[in-house]
Amino acid sequence: MTKKLLIANRGEIAVRIIRTCREMGIHTVAVYSDVDRLSPHVLMAEEAYHIGPPPSTESYLLGEKLIEIALQSGCQAIHPGYGFLSENADFARAVMEAGLIFIGPRPETIELMGSKTASRKTMIDAGVPVVPGSKEAVQSLSQAEEIIASLGGYPILLKAAAGGGGKGMRVVKTASELSRALEAAKGEALKAFGDDTVYIEKFVENPKHIEFQILADQHGNVIHLWERDCSIQRRHQKVIEECPSKILTPEKRMEMGEIARKAAQACGYVNAGTVEFLYDSDGSFYFLEMNTRLQVEHPVTEMVMGVDLVQLQIKIAQNDPLPLQQDDIHPRGHALECRINAEDVFNNFVPSTGKITNLQHPEGPGIRVDSGIEAHSEITRYYDPMFAKLIVWAPSREDALQKMLRALMEFRITGVQTTIPFCLSVLTHPEFRKGEFTTRFVDLYWDELKESFMDEKEILDVLAAALACYRDTTRKFQTTTPQDGAAKSISPWKLRALPR
Repeated sequence: MTKKLLIANRGEIAVRIIRTCREMGIHTVAVYSDVDRLSPHVLMAEEAYHIGPPPSTESYLLGEKLIEIALQSGCQAIHPGYGFLSENADFARAVMEAGLIFIGPRPETIELMGSKTASRKTMIDAGVPVVPGSKEAVQSLSQAEEIIASLGGYPILLKAAAGGGGKGMRVVKTASELSRALEAAKGEALKAFGDDTVYIEKFVENPKHIEFQILADQHGNVIHLWERDCSIQRRHQKVIEECPSKILTPEKRMEMGEIARKAAQACGYVNAGTVEFLYDSDGSFYFLEMNTRLQVEHPVTEMVMGVDLVQLQIKIAQNDPLPLQQDDIHPRGHALECRINAEDVFNNFVPSTGKITNLQHPEGPGIRVDSGIEAHSEITRYYDPMFAKLIVWAPSREDALQKMLRALMEFRITGVQTTIPFCLSVLTHPEFRKGEFTTRFVDLYWDELKESFMDEKEILDVLAAALACYRDTTRKFQTTTPQDGAAKSISPWKLRALPR
């Protein structure tokens, strides 16, 4: 039984894990860098230890130091969250060798699924459909040309074998682009992952990104918790996710779910994981990769399925059998998630840093905010710009969309720029509301989206000016002090337009 657990992470996911641990009666140990000293996850944990300077290479990526703190503080387990060391097989192995529980899959599985070429080969051998492409790494330009010819020509996709997140990827549409693209992909892969190995896939031009949540215990039980549609992406980074997908029929969902379970069994998977697929317009689908950790977007599954995935992770790691069988899964309603990033959408999404001077989360039935900040928190340049996730649930997709729009408009934050205007533009676009969008949605409709939120900004500027003029005028004639409630009734659209 785990009585004390170290969270090898920061921000909203650390807060998320602490909340579940509190419900389970597990004491938590947080770690923090210099700039995270007063962060919510540090203040919420029973104990907190300084881990180093702000750069993650000198703090949150120091596996040996994390293990040392866990042992010294009397922890029995380490939860890696997502990012940082969550998919580092060497770290998972070191945790287990130190006599601690690693809340995640086995190191061998992380290693296998971390290599795109090895994972492709494993899936091919298991009969899991994969995007047509090379089984092995590409060693030379001539070999790449031979592989492309065997695939029927261009377009193709060059992908880093050791990575993800859009790094080390290049779409090649003609033979004249190949040499330069191969060199660029290898260079980017080496810089990002320390490994310049790349492989080739046939480029699926307009797919959906559909992923299945997997749970597997140490007793051979494997289930899936339906899918998430993560097709709304910008530069290969997910922006908005939902569960379930509007386009999957019950039959197709069952087929893909069974393939996801087969993929998990093929690599001996244990704990929570995600099998990602590319879903083509003709209904065919292909294994993309397996994420050997808890996903950022896991809350939409929790909202629809009524489960706590972090709690299930901990129980599985303790060798408890799964409390659910596949027939016990009964989804309810629809959930959406928007990632709230500190980025300036009016300035090409450059990171926005600074101190949060005011913060008010939206509230109401079916609304959840997973946040790693509070008023007066400092958002710095050292970490991922995502500081919160806004999740809503409603009985239907249309109701969930309306609820998300309302919640976004009520999300008030000053001190930094955020991606809320971008999310609003996407959610109100006709193609998104149809649910038939693909991973190319942002690229295809970028001009419309940009015009939409730029128009909104201009309108809000006018509203703010009108509001200021109104206040100046009325003050001249007021003989009594206005009530506090008057300020609170101002539209959130106007409030978001006020100078920061």
